[in-house]
Amino acid sequence: MAKAKRNPEAVAAIRQNILDESLALIAETGYRGFSMRKLGARLGIAAKTVYNYFHNQDEIYLALLTRGFEDLHATCRTAAESRENPLDRVSAMCRAFVDFGIEHANLYNLMFTWHVPKFKDYVDTPMEPVARAELDTALTLSDLFMKNIAACADADMPMVEDQARFLMIRIWSQAHGYIAGINNTLLDYMHESPLAIKNDMIDAMLADFQAAMRDHTPHKAASKKTLTNS
Repeated sequence: MAKAKRNPEAVAAIRQNILDESLALIAETGYRGFSMRKLGARLGIAAKTVYNYFHNQDEIYLALLTRGFEDLHATCRTAAESRENPLDRVSAMCRAFVDFGIEHANLYNLMFTWHVPKFKDYVDTPMEPVARAELDTALTLSDLFMKNIAACADADMPMVEDQARFLMIRIWSQAHGYIAGINNTLLDYMHESPLAIKNDMIDAMLADFQAAMRDHTPHKAASKKTLTNS
């Protein structure tokens, strides 16, 4: 007698559990130590059962990244929409970004920090379409920041795309440096309570952003590419 098919909600819940356990396993063993066999053992099921929900471990990895960028984008968008003033929107987004990076350290590290495969590693492979979807999701985050950064410019002196991109990379680099220092505990050796200076760090980062805004002529060194871990 054939088994009854699971309903979509049950399948989604199982896939979510697989992703959660995959992230925990990667955090423990590193990306190179991750395998379907180890994942199956962690889940208490045969490795072949996992293939009923994901084609391979690359699809699991890319699904984790996609979920992470979807969640981070939604978090930053909600933060921006809670404010009216453009500068306040950027401030709220930066705070949301930093909080996400610290509160979801393993996922953030997979998205931005660890040396893991990126989109170009999947070009001309069967996983390229999945990797492309992940990259497109990731780029919505940088686009969101660029849009709100550009909105901070004076109406009579609109900001060109290259400068908005440069400022986005500049502010991301500062936020990422602090998040990475918290997550890898390096800042514990520099300050007795690095989390206690989070607001001061963000305020300083935003003050630097406002100073840069006062002279937002196009920056010749600004790259056409967006910083992501994809």
